Amino acid sequence: MSKEINVGLIGYGGAGRVFHAPIIESVSGLNLYKVYETKEDNIKNLNSKYPNTLITSNTDEILNDKNIDLVVLAVPNSIHFKLAKAALENYKNVIVEKPLTVTSKEADELLKLAKSKNKILTVNQNRRWDSDFRTVKKVIESGLLGNIVEYEAHFDRFRNYIKKSPWKEKDLPGSGILYDLGSHLIDQAQCLFGLPDEVFGDLRIQRNSGKVIDNFEVILAYNNLKVTLKAGMLVREQGPHFTILGKKGSFIKYGMDVQEENLKNGLMPKDIENWGVEPSSLWGNINTETNNLHFTGKIESEAGDYRKFYENVYLSILGEAELQVTPKQARNTIRIIELAQKSSLERKWVKFE
Repeated sequence: MSKEINVGLIGYGGAGRVFHAPIIESVSGLNLYKVYETKEDNIKNLNSKYPNTLITSNTDEILNDKNIDLVVLAVPNSIHFKLAKAALENYKNVIVEKPLTVTSKEADELLKLAKSKNKILTVNQNRRWDSDFRTVKKVIESGLLGNIVEYEAHFDRFRNYIKKSPWKEKDLPGSGILYDLGSHLIDQAQCLFGLPDEVFGDLRIQRNSGKVIDNFEVILAYNNLKVTLKAGMLVREQGPHFTILGKKGSFIKYGMDVQEENLKNGLMPKDIENWGVEPSSLWGNINTETNNLHFTGKIESEAGDYRKFYENVYLSILGEAELQVTPKQARNTIRIIELAQKSSLERKWVKFE
């Protein structure tokens, strides 16, 4: 990687500080050139960790900066569309923190605009590079389980209070865990199986004083395959993260990828030799038949690496690689969210269209 691409990051809250800035700084060819931020504590953190990065309190100083090739949006979901549109109109390549937009109509407009400007538009679906998901994908593709008939993925947490947040717990467009955690689960399912035939959604608010969806079950129906995606904020005892059932056997995986916790603790991929490697205690269990022999045991987890997303974007901007997280996939994730909302409201299955 030789050509350096300057990155403008808009937002240095949780997503910008944890999932973007340290990954950008760990990818050869990318330079965290300028960051938009207004909160004093965040600015102090920026100055400490990235002393060579410029800081601005005006988004226009990123959108209009001719030195910047790539704009990253780590802002509330409700303003994704507005800022992504402005960035594309200024001929910037754009990464949006998931989800792409609040509605598929907004997504369609951005896709059309990006194509007209001949610029990259993508979404930070970094969970494709989770250790556990990479392992699940490898197991499915290996054929060890035979034809897959059921896939269930959970993204559960325990937070029985309403977190003080500027927007995530407020009744705003794009708030709630279906847009948040659901975006990851839907993208992973789409990555593995493509688009469903039908969608069913059961969306709930379970916590006292809650204003946004904090529990969901979304079922995607495919030909001879049932995909169940679940997340909740009142799950104190964690169950399996992934359960995959096939005609030859099953694979069950507990625990979460280790990268998020390391990033929250201030660690950076470029500083750790075994970045994204799970301990053996988190390896998944397989029970299947191979060559007419019964086989049970642990499957060593693949290493996770969020840098792969940014490396792919970098190469795509240079014209040296195909974009892996496509804007069409990001748009379809939003469409599935809309159909799950419709299904939950009407209490019936709805066709994907």
